[in-house]
Amino acid sequence: MEQKPYFNVITATRDQVGESPIWDEDTQCLYWVDIIGKAIRRHDFTNKKTTSWRSKDFPTAIALRQTVSGAVVALAGGVAWFDFSTGQFTSQSNPDPTVGNRLNEGRCDPSGRFWLGSMRTNLNSDGSGRDIDRHSGALFRLDPDGKVTRHTDYEFGIPNTMAWSPDKKTFYFGDSLRNVIFAFDYDDNSGGLSNRRVLLEGFESGVPDGSSIDEDGCLWNARFGGGRVIRITPDGRVDREIIVPMTNPTSCTFGGADRKSLFVSSAQFMLSEAQLRANPLEGALIEISSDFTGLPDHKFRG
Repeated sequence: MEQKPYFNVITATRDQVGESPIWDEDTQCLYWVDIIGKAIRRHDFTNKKTTSWRSKDFPTAIALRQTVSGAVVALAGGVAWFDFSTGQFTSQSNPDPTVGNRLNEGRCDPSGRFWLGSMRTNLNSDGSGRDIDRHSGALFRLDPDGKVTRHTDYEFGIPNTMAWSPDKKTFYFGDSLRNVIFAFDYDDNSGGLSNRRVLLEGFESGVPDGSSIDEDGCLWNARFGGGRVIRITPDGRVDREIIVPMTNPTSCTFGGADRKSLFVSSAQFMLSEAQLRANPLEGALIEISSDFTGLPDHKFRG
């Protein structure tokens, strides 16, 4: 079912590569990053104010911390703690020191562990794009005690999509270059993965970017280049296609007072000047009212 829903534009900010939107129920704030813009952003729905912090490195994903104020941030060159009050980063570790690789996707699991994907970098130092010449990315897990575990071989092109089923028994993970989303059996006690299989492969509209999950266990996947977010059932069927007013939706999460608002980030990356002039919403962050309730975003327990 294809839908063109009513939407709200959250802020006047336009991101070069908006990514990793997360909702904080305690403060009614939405957080996200602009990778190429080297910014961490927060929109407070109480006072309608958007705040941005600068980063020296490319921030690729963010999660709030559970026990202390601040966030854990995946940067291109490693993981760091971030203090919102001072705007300061404190380096923690680099799960993947492979020369030529960078971190990309990141999200916390239900037990407060931070999962990260790495990839052959597609960015020059000035933020311009470069070709990916090998599939050299892997999947990592950062535990609250600081221990890092690698879960896969170095085999992925662009890791995207990290989500866990409501019963905590399935983990979803995607590779944009292969246009595939995988499902794994997941052990929440140990953080272990097994039994990798394909959930969805070769869907024709765009490629899989970031995802969120609803209370029914369905995956909502932003399709970069496809101008839509799709809803995928646990058995791999696409039962909704939500058309968005941006070419490159990058990720999504549920939030709002009832967690029925779907927030969708987007990117201007790879679009021509003519495309940007033609559509002023490229790079926007929007809110779509949904009939479905999403699961809350998890926080890092370390």
